[in-house]
Amino acid sequence: MSTPVRRTALGALAALGAVAAHDLVQKKHAVLRNFPVVGHARYLVERLGPELRQYVVASNDEERPFSRDQRRFVYASAKMENAYVGFGTDNDVERTVGYPVVRHRTFPEQPVGVMPHDGDDVHLPGAKVLGGPRGRRHAFRPASLVNISGMSFGSLSGPALEAMNRGAHAVGAWHNTGEGGLSRHHQHGGDLVFQVGTAYFACRDDQGRFDLDALADLVAANPVVAVEIKLSQGAKPGLGGMLPGAKVNHEIAEARGIEVGEDCASPARHTAFHDVDSMLDLVERIADRTGLPVGIKSAVGDLHFWDELVAAMADGTRGVDFVTVDGGEGGTGAAPMLFSDSVAYPFRLGFAEVRRRFDEAGIADRVTFIGSGKLGIPENALVALALGVDLLNVGREAMLAVGCIQAQKCHTDHCPTGVATQKVRYTRGLDPTDKSVRVANYVRSLRRDLSKVASAVGVPHPALITTDDLDVLEGDRRRTGLGELYGYGPGGGRLGDALTEDLRRLMAGGGPGRTEVSSPAG
Repeated sequence: MSTPVRRTALGALAALGAVAAHDLVQKKHAVLRNFPVVGHARYLVERLGPELRQYVVASNDEERPFSRDQRRFVYASAKMENAYVGFGTDNDVERTVGYPVVRHRTFPEQPVGVMPHDGDDVHLPGAKVLGGPRGRRHAFRPASLVNISGMSFGSLSGPALEAMNRGAHAVGAWHNTGEGGLSRHHQHGGDLVFQVGTAYFACRDDQGRFDLDALADLVAANPVVAVEIKLSQGAKPGLGGMLPGAKVNHEIAEARGIEVGEDCASPARHTAFHDVDSMLDLVERIADRTGLPVGIKSAVGDLHFWDELVAAMADGTRGVDFVTVDGGEGGTGAAPMLFSDSVAYPFRLGFAEVRRRFDEAGIADRVTFIGSGKLGIPENALVALALGVDLLNVGREAMLAVGCIQAQKCHTDHCPTGVATQKVRYTRGLDPTDKSVRVANYVRSLRRDLSKVASAVGVPHPALITTDDLDVLEGDRRRTGLGELYGYGPGGGRLGDALTEDLRRLMAGGGPGRTEVSSPAG
């Protein structure tokens, strides 16, 4: 090899070595830290993507479960980059069936504030006092309309959960633990909603049965603000799970209250109750013992369950404080394709069926409705709010903010960005301090954009957007009101008059923070 060629080769190797060294020590990009040098190809393709897609591959809206446009919104929001688009929409509005459109108002009925600027941190609390109608001792108004959905330690990595918890704390949001217990990664300042699953992790006795004393001790020792009993989830409704003993390390065992190395089974159904009546008895026992609001989470399948629940709550003697409806398109948990694709209703249809039953019984104002299932995308969030959701839980969107690239390797333990894996090979690349800032930025950006749309509609809070404010299009041929499409009656999905006035006064006065209240049962 001639001297000039040798020098060129050595120079190239030195340059690559310098790039590799930089990639290994930097903390902003998990892909580069885990895959030095070659990881730059991903960002190159991402940068050239708009030009390449004019000729090959897919359009901005074709990919699933999150399209390129949807991921771009989350990434840009998390990095505080420009999330605007130019040259008009590239959505196929003329042909798309089911396309939601917001009906902005030229002259609002009541004056609203100036639309927030891009850098503004919008005060956007929950629409209702959680646990207030049933007089729970620790009832409170959530400080954030947008919160972090339930994702277990074991399903997600410790650094990913730490980033989410720190980010939630920074923006006043809560962080749902998921059913896998409460780990040290959940303890970085964020308020917690403790999820009780079918295996009763972290609140079980030696035989795996639900233990109220253990739950009370756990709640007393941690910043838990509410308890959620998980009946099912959108990713795998009606299906249990198994974590092989080989994956049950000391940290996971400690968080779940099980033995190291033992197979860890989650049954398909609860053993602490067997019907609506016994479920409500358990809800009241937990609430009486802890003083916390207690609710349920479920995907929507058999509607008879919801009929029974509404009937049992009608007299006001017992009831859940909140209902989290998870859409069948939800997916932070790995599942067989059949369950992921075809079991449980999609969010809009499922939630509308549930909310309509509470409306017709006249008890909707007693319950806080929480939605999850791709609701961290603004247009989905707006439809959910119009249908009557009071709070939004974001799951996969929070994963994207932390660094997920939708590789869809969650079930293999080989997530390349360290989000959905326990392998140190990958998790070392995820810096929770840096990623927590991105989670916070994303939540702030979503709240800001929802607030902007509320201003355009002429209301001070997104929860005051109603089904009258959205139409659903069949291409450019026909429009149908959202309420008509989902069978809502007059006033369906809306806050009652008293709650509306309370929320208007709160937004007029401003002021951050979570407000503890004590309200009489009603």
